[in-house]
Amino acid sequence: MIWNKRFIYPRSSRSIVMGRRHYDIDNEKLPSVTTILSQTQSEEKRKSLDNWKARVGAQTAERIKNISAMRGTSMHTYLEGYLTDQKHLDLTALGQEAGRMADVVIRSGLGDLEEVWGSEVTLYYPGLYAGATDVVGIYDGKEAIIDFKQTNKPKQREWIDDYFTQLAAYAMAHNYVYGTKIQTGVILMCSKDCFFQKFEVSDKEFQGHMHTFLKKVEQYYANCTKDKEGQGTKNDQKV
Repeated sequence: MIWNKRFIYPRSSRSIVMGRRHYDIDNEKLPSVTTILSQTQSEEKRKSLDNWKARVGAQTAERIKNISAMRGTSMHTYLEGYLTDQKHLDLTALGQEAGRMADVVIRSGLGDLEEVWGSEVTLYYPGLYAGATDVVGIYDGKEAIIDFKQTNKPKQREWIDDYFTQLAAYAMAHNYVYGTKIQTGVILMCSKDCFFQKFEVSDKEFQGHMHTFLKKVEQYYANCTKDKEGQGTKNDQKV
């Protein structure tokens, strides 16, 4: 693995606008990719999530979500440290678990990472959206967007369409701003039991996810317009 800083990636800050995460880049407040995906979720997925919360209970669901988020953040920090040659040490029980997971990803998934253009990279499509991906570079001979994911249990490919769409969104932003032709996304996933999975999406399938995300962007902004109009009507009624 070698570093090749081909591109200058922007700095950004994050803010919450009407309860939704945004990136502040070049004087623009752009909704995050994950915000757009969550706000345009299908009714089927919403019901599935609601059913799970009802089954395990609201408090348990919140606890599982928070622990998963902390574990994922720690695993990402370990992997970022590996890529940048800056060791990360977390002696908490959760941190040690995340460290073991990161080691599995390094051993099983990063051997094919040939070139790194950037890690923890902020990407944006001017006027539309922004986000941050874990790695941009060359993976197994292909220009690719690479993301690390933690999971409580192994996943089946058909369960993670949103992850593929997320990578496609990042690739479109990179291609637009930097003139690249990235057509591959790679997900390196490890469960808390240290079961490793690699998922790759490319070419026509990847292009399909690009089209899916563009439709979601259109839907998101249409919903935002409706929300503003609805708020305006409420304000008029108060006057």
